[in-house]
Amino acid sequence: MQPAVDWDLAARLAARAVRSGPAASRAERADVVAELRAAAPAAAGHVARITRMLPADPGAPADDVRVVDRASWARANVRALEGLTGRVGVPADRGLRGTAGAGQVAAVLGLLSGSVLGQYDPWGPRGTLLLVAPNVLAVERSLGVDPADFRLWVTLHEQTHAQQFASAPWLVAHLTDRLRVLLAEEATGRRGGSRDPRERSGPGAGGPRSLLDLLDPRQRVVLDEVGAVMALLEGHADVTMDAVGRSVVPSVRRIRRRFEARRSGAPGTGGMRRALRAVLGLDVKLAQYRDGAAFVRAVRRRVGTDGLNAVWGSAGTLPSAAEIADPAAWVRRVHG
Repeated sequence: MQPAVDWDLAARLAARAVRSGPAASRAERADVVAELRAAAPAAAGHVARITRMLPADPGAPADDVRVVDRASWARANVRALEGLTGRVGVPADRGLRGTAGAGQVAAVLGLLSGSVLGQYDPWGPRGTLLLVAPNVLAVERSLGVDPADFRLWVTLHEQTHAQQFASAPWLVAHLTDRLRVLLAEEATGRRGGSRDPRERSGPGAGGPRSLLDLLDPRQRVVLDEVGAVMALLEGHADVTMDAVGRSVVPSVRRIRRRFEARRSGAPGTGGMRRALRAVLGLDVKLAQYRDGAAFVRAVRRRVGTDGLNAVWGSAGTLPSAAEIADPAAWVRRVHG
């Protein structure tokens, strides 16, 4: 049997696959690193104040905050993927394998490494918050926004994710279980011989248009559950990073307006990036930000911030995909 992914090779290849960052002097690089490091604790305080969320275990170890370059981000994600696949129990007869699998993992991460500004990984022994300095520098330049404001604004988003998992530590196990079910269904379908990707393609597409085209109806139910959680997490973070207001981030409105234009892939989105978004289903992720933010705003209008925070109580209080689209339905179910 061909061996599982060579993760060490994947980490080396991923680091080599990244593109170089923006041209910058040593002083400019040192400045962005220092400001991002300083922004992390400041952002955590703002998030706690705005969300009124409390950690379930105040004595838990502090998150590991790292300001990294693109190659370090890629290597960290290879290790995170290695740990996650082991955690959810990817079947031995499925998935990426050997050196070929390592190359495929590295290629995808290499392409993504130039666009990720920050990331929170809750899967390890302690949460890890990554801030990708060259990408922050590149985007703030392209948007023409105030660097100090933008650096704090980005960090607010990731610290909101840290607060979410600190307040709802059960969420890691819940998502792990959902992913385990999703992958078990995938393995069962392949053994049953009904998972030929060609059967999932659209009319005249000549192949699957995205990873979503490979899913059967049972998997889509589980994926909808996971998608609703992701919409909540991302939408809540987006609302929080703007809620600090101009007293904390003076140019927050300008940043949001220009960032949304960039996020939507308006002018400047190349063919390779459009193709990658289609294959990985990243357009679905963009919709999650918007739908989740609309859900959070609507719930807060009806029951306030503390009423919204009931969502972090248990898996039973998480919104369904239908409730993300109909926040009033979630309010009726949870608050009566």
